[in-house]
Amino acid sequence: MPNYQLVYYNRRGRAELCRLIFHAAGVPFEDIRLDHTKGEWPGEWKAKCPFGQLPVLVVDGKMLAQSKAAARYLAREFNLAGKTSWDQARADMFIDEFDDISTELYKISHEKDEAKKAELREKFNADTLPRHLGYLENLLKENNGGNGYFVGDSLTWAGLGIANVYDLLGGTDAPFAKFPLLLALAKRVRENPKVAEYLKTRAQTSF
Repeated sequence: MPNYQLVYYNRRGRAELCRLIFHAAGVPFEDIRLDHTKGEWPGEWKAKCPFGQLPVLVVDGKMLAQSKAAARYLAREFNLAGKTSWDQARADMFIDEFDDISTELYKISHEKDEAKKAELREKFNADTLPRHLGYLENLLKENNGGNGYFVGDSLTWAGLGIANVYDLLGGTDAPFAKFPLLLALAKRVRENPKVAEYLKTRAQTSF
């Protein structure tokens, strides 16, 4: 088996989907969490990274940058990408949709002006998030009436993605109140024994 290292900061952020894939697959890896307050970033790592940023996945010494590229590679390696080419493409579609949601959240969190931040958050909660979750709920219904997974009949990285979105939205059921199938799927994935064990023991960070 290859030697895997995942390098990021001590937070969930853009590396968490990769961590979820590793744990769901039961594949060991070194979870390297850099502390910029101790000079670990940029330190020696920035010059090594293909694009000078984190996260990076290191496989037997070879580096792969960009969080979605790394997660997609792992999903394919561990049979979590989808069983057919169509299922794989659909799973990719859902991952890109989750990324749209997280991008809006990052805009809010990085806004310096508090009044502007409040305005962005209000719009996100009232319009942006319900619209995206509505799309996802309807698409989920297309596969087995919404009682299984986004694609196929088994867990893929798309399912792990909605479990990650649950955390990004605060780790509560409230944002999913009008989207019961999505909520049920997120909880079903989070209750997967390997995923649940990781969630119970992972480092506690604010995001």
